Amino acid sequence: MDRGLKMMKRFQELTCSQGPSAVALGCFDGLHTGHVQVLRAARAPGLVASVLTFQPDILRDGKDAPALLSQARKMSLLEGMGIQQCWQLAFSDIRDMSARQFVQQVLRDVCRARRVCCGFNFHFGKGGVGDSALLRELCAEEKIEVVVVPPVEVLGEPVSSTRIRGLLQAGDAAAANRLLGHPFCVDFQVIHGRRLGRRLGFPTINQVFPDGFLLPRFGVYASVTELNGAAYYGVTNIGVKPTVGADRPLSETWLPGYRGPEVYGERPAVEILEFIRPERKFDSLESLRAQIFQDGETARKIVYKARSV
Repeated sequence: MDRGLKMMKRFQELTCSQGPSAVALGCFDGLHTGHVQVLRAARAPGLVASVLTFQPDILRDGKDAPALLSQARKMSLLEGMGIQQCWQLAFSDIRDMSARQFVQQVLRDVCRARRVCCGFNFHFGKGGVGDSALLRELCAEEKIEVVVVPPVEVLGEPVSSTRIRGLLQAGDAAAANRLLGHPFCVDFQVIHGRRLGRRLGFPTINQVFPDGFLLPRFGVYASVTELNGAAYYGVTNIGVKPTVGADRPLSETWLPGYRGPEVYGERPAVEILEFIRPERKFDSLESLRAQIFQDGETARKIVYKARSV
């Protein structure tokens, strides 16, 4: 992140803007490459670069949409993009507003918007009746500029959070990361495990997926983990460890080059880069051990090809 940037202000209620603003509107549930174009449009000279989004309990189409990144990472990425203030509202705060009320009471009065930016498929107002065309019409009455960003295509199709979820659930982390524009990341608190990996010669970082977070295809992945200001290649098993058993899905990461202190209670960022193999049950712990060391060499080659660590 640019050290010259100021820390982003965060609001969880309709608090008045610190100045005239350019506001990016949306759920931004993955902060993918399409979202980034909307966010870039909200950076304008003389205006406070802002985001109006929602708390993670919002439902899409009546179904749960598993999260693609943690709230902490989402806020960090927004700040790194130069966003200066972010309203993260409960959907109930605006759910019953008409389209006109939303423009007047939220965009005009609270956000002090001079420019509003959204994706081509943005909807607003009670029942989602308002679209980008109505947003232009209502904002024109308030002398607010509207920028509607067209779909962004990657690998021949429009980028969407739904498409990214499907790729991750199929195990295609590499393609999902291209659509995201950043690696899919596991950055949950490190918990104590059985210490079996340590006894076998590969101590691991164990992280539990919280409820509502996307579970990629179970299997073994090449990964990169940031710890104490350094990056380490690793092998990450996502799943239930069929050889030794687990009572819930875990992310378990071995870092062959890490020699630092234990990180229990910390939240290291484990970036999932590429699928290596499916999860499977081994006949013995020795067979498991041999496979993990082989996976480590595979992961090293993948990571060093993708980046310098």
